[in-house]
Amino acid sequence: MAVSEIIGAAVGVLLLVIVAYVVVGSTLFAAETVTSAQKDLTLQQEARIRSSFSITNPVNSSTIIYANITNTGTEIISDFKHMDVLVYDTISGDYRICTFDATGGGTAGRWDIADRYSDFIHPYALDPGEKFQIRITTEGTSPKWFQITTANGVSASAYV
Repeated sequence: MAVSEIIGAAVGVLLLVIVAYVVVGSTLFAAETVTSAQKDLTLQQEARIRSSFSITNPVNSSTIIYANITNTGTEIISDFKHMDVLVYDTISGDYRICTFDATGGGTAGRWDIADRYSDFIHPYALDPGEKFQIRITTEGTSPKWFQITTANGVSASAYV
């Protein structure tokens, strides 16, 4: 009888150690996940603060808008695939989203880089101080305003 009590107590202590190990391990894992998420969010906000660009010389050629974008911040802008251009057409009264077209085909509802000027440090990336000319091919016939928004949420707009 005394042996069964000792074995029962040993099994109870062993189960208590296993449960404590699982609880402590899951708590540490959850704390590490939260810390990592907070660090990623902080880095993302810092990149957003350092990002800035300006739009100059917008020209409206009926359904095509040409404009220069200059990186006035300290962060490299290179994720063009995740940048959107919002265009307002005065005749239809609609806002249209134009997505990036890497092929430069001039398809309606798309925008692309028409001229990279002297881009030689990081090809196909808008470094601080560099300027690109973009071409926005609209779906409407009378675009009057557009806004460019980067992947990290920084935007600029201009009237044409």
